[in-house]
Amino acid sequence: MEERHLTFIVVPHGDLETRTYEISYRRLKLLLALAVAVVLGMVFVLALWVPVAVQASRVPSLLGQLEELEGERAKVLELAQNLEEVEAQYERVRQLLGADAPEDSTLVLPPLGAAVDSVSSPPSVWPLAVPGFITQTQVHEGRRGEHPGLDIAAPLNSVIFASGGGVVKEAGEDPVYGKYVLIDHGGGLQSLYGHASRVIVTVGERVRPQDVIALTGSTGQSSAPHLHFEIRRNGKAVDPLEYVKQP
Repeated sequence: MEERHLTFIVVPHGDLETRTYEISYRRLKLLLALAVAVVLGMVFVLALWVPVAVQASRVPSLLGQLEELEGERAKVLELAQNLEEVEAQYERVRQLLGADAPEDSTLVLPPLGAAVDSVSSPPSVWPLAVPGFITQTQVHEGRRGEHPGLDIAAPLNSVIFASGGGVVKEAGEDPVYGKYVLIDHGGGLQSLYGHASRVIVTVGERVRPQDVIALTGSTGQSSAPHLHFEIRRNGKAVDPLEYVKQP
C-alpha cells in the first residue's frame, strides 16, 4: 500500500513561483514526537533548576546565620569558663563553712565574670554578689553622729567580695563592726567589711578583686543582716561611692 503524504502549497504574493512541500505522515509523527520529547526535557531540566536556584539564593542569609551562631558559641564557651571559676569559688566557701552552717542560710553565688589578676589595686568592685540595698550612706556629721561608710542590706550569708586587691591586715571580731575584714590595698587605701556572719580569709592573706572574703550577717551593733562597707584613704573614711558603683 502506498504511504500517505501531507502536501503543503505555499503561494507567495507577486510574481514569485508557487512552492509545494510534501511530507509523509510517518515522518510528521516522528517530528511531533521529537518536539514533545524536547519540551518534556526542558520542563524536567527547569524543575531541577528551580530548587537549586532557590537554595542558592538562601546562601548569603545562611552565611549570616552561621556567623551569628559562631558568635553565640564563643559567648557560651566564655560563660562556661566563668561558671567553672564560680563553681570553684563556691566549693571553697562550702568547704570553709563545713557542716555547721545555719540550716536557714541562703548562700548567694557570685555573678559570672573573671576576677582581676592584680594583687594590689584600689577598691573598684561592688563588695557583694547581689546588688543589695543601701540603707545608710556615709555621714561625716549628723544628728545621730558620724557614719563612716555604707550600710548595704543583703540576705543572710550572701557572698562578700574583696573590692580591690591587697593584703588582709585584720580579720576578727569587734564590738561595733562584729566579725569584720580589713584589707590594705597599698597607696594609703584600705577597705573594711563589717557585720559578717563568717570570715573566710586570714590575716596576711593576699586577695584579688572579687575574691570571696566573708559572708553577710548581723554581728556587732546590727539589727538585721547587712554589710558595712568602708573605704579609708590615709586613715580617713571617704565615700565608697567615689570608688565603686552599685550594680
